[in-house]
Amino acid sequence: MLKSAMRTIALAAAVSGIAFAAQAKNPMVGGAPMYPTKNIVENAVHSKDHTTLVAAVKAAGLVSTLEGKGPFTVFAPTNEAFAALPAGTVDTLLKPENKAKLTKVLTCHVVAADAMSKTVAKMIKDDGGEHDIKTVGGCIIKAKESMGKITLTDENGGVAHVTIADVKQSNGVIHVIDKVLLPKM
Repeated sequence: MLKSAMRTIALAAAVSGIAFAAQAKNPMVGGAPMYPTKNIVENAVHSKDHTTLVAAVKAAGLVSTLEGKGPFTVFAPTNEAFAALPAGTVDTLLKPENKAKLTKVLTCHVVAADAMSKTVAKMIKDDGGEHDIKTVGGCIIKAKESMGKITLTDENGGVAHVTIADVKQSNGVIHVIDKVLLPKM
């Protein structure tokens, strides 16, 4: 009986250890755990660093898309990235009459693929140091790698750094970035 109870305890400990290890692999974002069993929107709403992005996704009507099957890769700018835009830019983009512009900006952060950082790094290497990534919004982002870090250059020459890579979602992956990628308008 004691052996049976010990086996049960050992099995429970092993299972919880595996569950914890699986959980520990996905980084925390904005002070919140990111669960690989939840979709992009379900996770993003809990990140205190992405409240502006979440508000913009809602204003653009993209919630149902980013809750969809995917797969999607989202380059997710932080609140600080949005705050670094010229004064009034975010407020202007959030106005209903600017929904098309807002949608264009946001969809230039989304790729219709599940691209983990190793995959992106391989594409960069295979392409001789720079890889063009076509976004859902029709933008071309130039990905480069330097000292193990990936940078993304938008169509205007603005450079964003991936600060947290490979945040796995049930419908893709999020890479946190430190700058808003802007399309040519």
